[in-house]
Amino acid sequence: MSEAKMTELRKDLDELNELLKLAKRKKVQDFLSLEIRKLETEWISVKESLKTEPMEVTPTPSSSVTQQKKRYQIKLNGYGWDQSDKYVKIFVTLKDVQNVPKEQVFCKLTERSMELHVQDLDGKDYLLVINKLLNDINVVDSHWKQKTDMVVVFLAKSQPNIKWSHMTEVEKKFEDQKNNRFKPADNMDNKDPQESIMGLMRNMYETGDDEMKKMISKAWYESQHKKRTDTLDL
Repeated sequence: MSEAKMTELRKDLDELNELLKLAKRKKVQDFLSLEIRKLETEWISVKESLKTEPMEVTPTPSSSVTQQKKRYQIKLNGYGWDQSDKYVKIFVTLKDVQNVPKEQVFCKLTERSMELHVQDLDGKDYLLVINKLLNDINVVDSHWKQKTDMVVVFLAKSQPNIKWSHMTEVEKKFEDQKNNRFKPADNMDNKDPQESIMGLMRNMYETGDDEMKKMISKAWYESQHKKRTDTLDL
């Protein structure tokens, strides 16, 4: 504050000195000289007070205050689902989610996708993404609710009363291809069935997207595990 006052006083002094140079009448000159001396005295007084005045130090916030605590994002894969005539209901289990403020639990929806966001639950963010829904949903009529240790998302069907066989296109495609692989083809009469199945699985894995590859890997693992179990049983 004192430094600002000194600056203003110096500007006034400079302007008065300029006026003194232009003044021709003695009375005016004496008046200006008197004012200049007053301001100079005040300027010196302010300057002296600055020397004794303790400097105002703005405390530097500690890094723990200035930097927000980093939260880790956890991507969810597991969920349950059910359906009625109007809604496809998705059940996501998260302990203590009922304690999270409502504005920190929300969904981003499109006609064929859903993202559930849960922010700052025990210092972590949670995200569930479901892409390529089997059928269109009505975004406006969809909603979600927080319950004890669970979030329930209500996806409104664009076509009520239409039953969904699967949650996503990928799951249905995988199921259809898995069923079709057992149908004999004209050129498979002399082929080893196991080899044909392996070729089909390999082709599906190479041409599929990330979700398809994940499902094939899971099916392959379960198949191999079952084989080992059957061998041990024998």
